[in-house]
Amino acid sequence: MAAVSLYFSRMKSLQVSLGNRSYPIHIGSGVLDDSSLFQKAITGKQVLVVSNDTVEPLYGASLLKTLSPFCQVDILVLPDGEQYKQLETINQIYDHLLRNKYHRTATLVALGGGVIGDMCGFAAATYQRGVNFIQIPTTLLAQVDSSVGGKTGVNHPLGKNMIGAFYQPKAVMIDTRVLLTLPEREFSAGLAEVIKYGLIHDADFFSWLEKNISFLVSRDEVAVTYAIEKSCRIKSEIVSADEREEGIRAHLNFGHTFGHAIETHLGYGDWLHGEAVASGMMIATQVSALKGWLTGAEVEKVRNLLIQANLPIAPPEKMKNADFFEKMQLDKKVLTGNIRYILLKNIGSAVIADGVEREIVEKAISSCRSCVS
Repeated sequence: MAAVSLYFSRMKSLQVSLGNRSYPIHIGSGVLDDSSLFQKAITGKQVLVVSNDTVEPLYGASLLKTLSPFCQVDILVLPDGEQYKQLETINQIYDHLLRNKYHRTATLVALGGGVIGDMCGFAAATYQRGVNFIQIPTTLLAQVDSSVGGKTGVNHPLGKNMIGAFYQPKAVMIDTRVLLTLPEREFSAGLAEVIKYGLIHDADFFSWLEKNISFLVSRDEVAVTYAIEKSCRIKSEIVSADEREEGIRAHLNFGHTFGHAIETHLGYGDWLHGEAVASGMMIATQVSALKGWLTGAEVEKVRNLLIQANLPIAPPEKMKNADFFEKMQLDKKVLTGNIRYILLKNIGSAVIADGVEREIVEKAISSCRSCVS
């Protein structure tokens, strides 16, 4: 296995450097059982674990065993699914905190995927104007993306993640063992974000992914741990340089402008986030080629890697080109009415592109449809 043979699957710790808001990312098998890591991140005695009805039965008891010796722990179980990522669900967290008299020294712990992490983080950011929280991501997508960087929030029927806040966790605890219970479709969705890092920031990592995608798909522990660490390292470097997305951090949205449009149009939960992003990345890759920045061979590399990762490369059949533009006008990256696209100058280097002609985008979308017909 290329580039992995000397990599040992032991716990690794990275740092997201943000001054007094800096925090560690701990990665490895058994992190969930390491009480010393949690003790360093928890303030006060009150701890509320926020999870969902899929994850809590699997890992709730184990986490309680880890935390109970040194704090007062309660678990709030929410329904599972992107369709519940809304203000009404956030109110359930507030209700629990208020009824049980949680103080400003309390710590919220997000045990779940990106939906739980985003909602728990938003509740932590806004409850009594801010309490500590810890991320324990249980999906590959959350481990490599949403748990790192401090983006929190909920969806609105008119747009994804349109209500939220930048709020950094106290720590991110990534236990690789939890991926053993992750459904195949969810695991593949996470690979979309892993592939994104190679495309926007690290051509060598993209090449490594091409050589090792079969090991990742089969969940080889060493390969998966390496991919998680590499992805988190790239994201932590970008977030440390641009916490509030005023520059380079926007590159992390590669594929997301199109992907969010797909999710909003279909209704949250129809396509998984990573699936929508994969289709969006393919469209953005085609736009980049039509702009003259990528060769046909490079487009084919992206297409082949997404296919091998069991990800969609075409948009939904029932979504028309006009639907994309209608939904993309509600994207957070729209400035003065102009859609801003994240494109590729080459594999490993992203760019923010304003004023891309609609005809080029429509041609790219149509090209993606035809490549699977």
